[in-house]
Amino acid sequence: MSVKWWLALCALAVAPWALAEGGRADFKLEPASAEASSLADWIVGSGDNHSLPFVIVDKRGAKVFVFDVDGSLRGASAALLGQSSGDDSAPGIGTRKLADIKPEERTTPAGRFVASLGHNLHGGEILWVDYDAAISLHPVVTSNPREQRLQRLASATISDNRISYGCINVPLKFYQAVVSPAFRQSDGIVYILPETRPASAVFAGYR
Repeated sequence: MSVKWWLALCALAVAPWALAEGGRADFKLEPASAEASSLADWIVGSGDNHSLPFVIVDKRGAKVFVFDVDGSLRGASAALLGQSSGDDSAPGIGTRKLADIKPEERTTPAGRFVASLGHNLHGGEILWVDYDAAISLHPVVTSNPREQRLQRLASATISDNRISYGCINVPLKFYQAVVSPAFRQSDGIVYILPETRPASAVFAGYR
């Protein structure tokens, strides 16, 4: 085997999708986990976002990244997530009352979702992620002071960021300045990284 072919095979073993597709996401020096960075590069390189704005939710890092259609980062923020670990929504959870949802069912599901702006029951704007499961990305809810959601978002740790029924909470200013403008002209894609299984088991075509 020639040296040229040997080097080519080594490159394929390290990053097959990068050679096949090309293109990388631009995080603009924003810190990101290796998993979030790898997924973003795959999205841009493969065109999986279909020229739509996209969001990556890194549950393990309790962080949200919002990208333009070309993979350029619009902004990033800490996030509050479902109280319990897990990557699936309980069957029929979107039609149940909050009081009837058990603690272990309060999960933020992993997956690829076509998302669009909408409104909650009080008329506030939200980004619908999974309408059937009643999962959305929205400004942090502060109606229950005992939950200390603002303090959880501002803390340096990620262990206290699990508090919601499954929705993704971000700071109000971040939602208004980054999330809402990104989806104002079109739908987009929200990718929620799993925490109980490999990302390759959740996103078709991702290696």
